[in-house]
Amino acid sequence: MWDFYDKLINEVPDVGTVDFIHAGETWTMVSAGSYCGIAITVNEQNQPIGDYSYLLGKPLKDVAALCKSWDFGQASVGTAALNAWLNSPEHLKQLDCRDTTNGFDDYRQKAAGKKVAIIGHFVHLERFLTESQVYVLERRPKPGDYPDSACEYILPEVDYTFITGSAFINKTLPRLLQLSKNAVVLGPSTPMSSVLFAYGAKELSGFSPDPVMKKNAAAIGRDEVRFKDYGRRICVSV
Repeated sequence: MWDFYDKLINEVPDVGTVDFIHAGETWTMVSAGSYCGIAITVNEQNQPIGDYSYLLGKPLKDVAALCKSWDFGQASVGTAALNAWLNSPEHLKQLDCRDTTNGFDDYRQKAAGKKVAIIGHFVHLERFLTESQVYVLERRPKPGDYPDSACEYILPEVDYTFITGSAFINKTLPRLLQLSKNAVVLGPSTPMSSVLFAYGAKELSGFSPDPVMKKNAAAIGRDEVRFKDYGRRICVSV
């Protein structure tokens, strides 16, 4: 499984050192000069938000390697650093990306009449898929949800699987891709790389931040800023 992460980390070139880190309760941001990345703050271990100032001045690639950490707060920082390069306009030139405003409308059409699995209540995506048979799989299931252990049984049987990019941070993404027929990885945490296609993803829907976004890091950390005002929503298919 580590090959998956190592291939992504090895895509990061020597583009400078980390000069800004903000870890909020909802979002984590990392920048190195003109490169800026974001990832959701995963805190399944319910730990206090860490102080990552000791990483300032380190090469972006070295910080990106922390995406392999089992300390998920640290892994969130690593993923944001990874995305600073992978989701940058410079790297995205290598992908046939398109801008998207509301990809959920596209998914509603694609999945109409199909069986669909959603990993977690990702912005309550299920409310958009009214014409699909939807299975929501949750680590902490609510009434009507399936436990995440049901992935091994349900995902091979559905037509589409929608996976939040946070699965990359908690290390479940490689296995989820193996189990899925048509996997869509989505959300600002999604690393925009063709490596994910090699491991089974069919579509990536992510976010490319504008570097000025870090000026609003405190508000972003509290989930108070509309993403569309500070970057591009982007999508690419295999």
